[in-house]
Amino acid sequence: MLKRIRNQVLGLSLAATIFAVPAMSCDTALLLSIDVSSSIDAGEYRLQIDGLADALLDPEVIDTLLLGQSALAVVQWSGVNRQGLVLGWDRMTSVEAVQDFATRTRTLQRAFVDSDTAIGDAIRFSVRQFSEVADCNRRVIDISGDGPQNAGISALIASQTAEADGVIINGIAIESIGVAMTNYYRRTIVTSDGFVETARGHLDYPRAIRQKILRELAKVTG
Repeated sequence: MLKRIRNQVLGLSLAATIFAVPAMSCDTALLLSIDVSSSIDAGEYRLQIDGLADALLDPEVIDTLLLGQSALAVVQWSGVNRQGLVLGWDRMTSVEAVQDFATRTRTLQRAFVDSDTAIGDAIRFSVRQFSEVADCNRRVIDISGDGPQNAGISALIASQTAEADGVIINGIAIESIGVAMTNYYRRTIVTSDGFVETARGHLDYPRAIRQKILRELAKVTG
């Protein structure tokens, strides 16, 4: 009798092992790195924060985040030694998780004011944050800004170092006149496997960030 019960238990355990559905792994760890240097006024800061929150609530963005079980985090940066992880890593495993992350994004307080633009330092700081999501297949920095570097370590060297470490850097170049920032980001900021999305001024940022997130996660859906 005991032998029969033991065999039944072993059989159930084996069946559970055979038919268990493995948990989906994280496809992309996406770090959203936001410029809050002195060139960004209070209204422009609000456009960036609200634009990001709105983009995360877009149905197509939600579907793509969930499909890849993506991880998200937010960094704010400005001058030398002025970088902060203002929203730590969260896994997008449900609609509620995405909605909660968007809500916390919208209520973020500005981390720094009246400071330089140290893009290289921001990249270096952002790369260090990926140690918490080592299981994700892709590591992507989404960095936005409206001005060139004027302080800190070389942005180009920081970008090259990040690429050597397997990190992809994409950019949102916020333009005021022409495409000077777009060209600067292409030459200096993004990695060879990255891209630049152009925002035609801060008012165009919400559209640009939505488009950029969808493009960054496109490999999830093929």
